[in-house]
Amino acid sequence: MKKNRIDIDLFSDTKTRPSQEMREHIFRAEVGDEQSDEDPTTIELCDRVAGLLGKERALFLPSGTMCNQIALAVHCGPGDEVIADETAHIINFEVGGVASTAGAMVRTIKGENGIFTAADVEGSLRHGFRHMPKSRLVVIEQTSNLGGGTIWPIRNIEEIEVLARSSGLGIHMDGARLMNAVVASQISASDYAKYTDSVWIDLSKGLGCPIGGVLAGSHEFIEKSWLWKQRLGGSMRQSGMMAAAGIFALDNNIERLEDDHKNARSFAKKLSEIKGIEINPSLVETNIVICKVVSKKISAKELVTKLSKIGIRIGALTERELRIVTHLDVNEKQIEKAVEAISKIMLTA
Repeated sequence: MKKNRIDIDLFSDTKTRPSQEMREHIFRAEVGDEQSDEDPTTIELCDRVAGLLGKERALFLPSGTMCNQIALAVHCGPGDEVIADETAHIINFEVGGVASTAGAMVRTIKGENGIFTAADVEGSLRHGFRHMPKSRLVVIEQTSNLGGGTIWPIRNIEEIEVLARSSGLGIHMDGARLMNAVVASQISASDYAKYTDSVWIDLSKGLGCPIGGVLAGSHEFIEKSWLWKQRLGGSMRQSGMMAAAGIFALDNNIERLEDDHKNARSFAKKLSEIKGIEINPSLVETNIVICKVVSKKISAKELVTKLSKIGIRIGALTERELRIVTHLDVNEKQIEKAVEAISKIMLTA
């Protein structure tokens, strides 16, 4: 079936494509056998990310989901319990991997826009009763995707870390959009990461790479992660081709994330002026905009379908909720065009 041509893609920042400059950097990459620690570009990327996050070592992996799954498997054993917000990626978008890979189960917290507190964690802890699973790990998602790109306050993370240490819990940060939080808050990645046992950054979202994430932690953690990388088929050969894209992104695509945040705020403000759309623009902190279609004449999914027919793609989370994500492949003029199209459809619905 022939699909409509998409000219403005706001479905996700995973839709970014490598720039010509990034492609040229990939072309020039020095490579070797990664499994034998012989790929110099991959080694450089891992060293760079470990330094960025203030960790001892890092590991290049094909995807962010694999970063999460390996971390969960290293931290947890069968029957252990992971504490996470109910909107977390590990719960909703990793095909039950927390159970099938780590053999663990999840205890959910209903946070505010994807963010919870130390008190929330304390209320979720198991206290050693032999019939209950053992609380083993807290997972923090920075930024919160389904929370609307919200930034975890560093104070929350610090307080959770204090509780975790006194309760024998580990802390893992799903840092898929950690660099968005860094740019928006002006708090360094290492300051966010210092409270965690493991953390990763995604290369293939706002940083614009075609593939990959980098998982970081202690020497011991990465040694154990290598076993899982091999087990899950994540070990590669001349991975420097893709690692080179990551190095280019670290050098060129971090500070420009503020452009995405600016476009998202602008989008949200203009949406708030459209009758039938409900959104509080002040809640947009990074590059994700979540709003509601409150008009009874059209649903979110119907609006998405109408937009796709004119070359604009956004996402519908539910019958009433829209999710719009800005990124480096969408400029200010395209944002304006998308808003105009939404306004026109809502007006004529």
